[in-house]
Amino acid sequence: CEEGVEERERERKRETKSEGKRSDSHCGASVGVIMSRRYDSRTTIFSPEGRLYQVEYAMEAIGQAGSCVGVFCEEGVVLAAEKKVTSKLLEASKTSEKVYVIDKHIVCAVAGITADANILINQARLSAQRYRLSYQEPIPVEYLLQLICDTKQGYTQFGGLRPFGVSFLFAGWDRHYGFQLYQSDPSGNYGGWKATSIGANSNAAQSILKSDYKEGLSLDDALQLATKVLSKTMDSTTLAADKLDLTTLIKSKTDPSLVMAHSLSEAELDAVLEETGLAKPKPAEETA
Repeated sequence: CEEGVEERERERKRETKSEGKRSDSHCGASVGVIMSRRYDSRTTIFSPEGRLYQVEYAMEAIGQAGSCVGVFCEEGVVLAAEKKVTSKLLEASKTSEKVYVIDKHIVCAVAGITADANILINQARLSAQRYRLSYQEPIPVEYLLQLICDTKQGYTQFGGLRPFGVSFLFAGWDRHYGFQLYQSDPSGNYGGWKATSIGANSNAAQSILKSDYKEGLSLDDALQLATKVLSKTMDSTTLAADKLDLTTLIKSKTDPSLVMAHSLSEAELDAVLEETGLAKPKPAEETA
């Protein structure tokens, strides 16, 4: 009897020890989850690796947005954007939700949360007009971009705020540097580019631009390259004019001192698609 009691006691101790180990492993996993959540709940807290997770999450959101491509050419800058139609029941908008005119000499393409973009677009337009009113000349492109990026960076530095979930492609001209193309992200960082892409499948677009972009592209070549890259990001062999938004920023042919932003019409878009071989084949006419 005593041996049976001792055996049961030893068995009970082994079970208690194994339960303790399981409890310790569960607690360890819980602590790991809590530790990771502690760093991504606020924008102002760095992780042990020196990362700001909320800013990285904002950049990930941009990867789900419609693609935008910017290409620098001899005559100016070309911006191409993908129009995403979420429902056939939506009424077609007369204004673009991807490309905006900031001033006569500056346009920008947007990828990300449209509501966030509207706030920054309005601020950019207001800053441009205030500069023109104060100094009687157009605002320099990079200076305007710095103002917008300062605002975006501020939203990553203070508690109770979240980063703007939007990236921009700014195309502009000024008397200091001529035509320019810039890209900015939610962190407030920006840089000048000859050709770049933001939005969905931007890595694939960047690789195509690296291989196909050449110095001294003409306007027609830049339009074709931007359309080709956009088709690759959309995973489509053919494109329709209603799915694209192509905008050019070039000097006026009648007055070289003026810079004009022109959004291509459907007829002009169809012509570009025909040249690149990306136009959808027209349906055959039914015979009686």
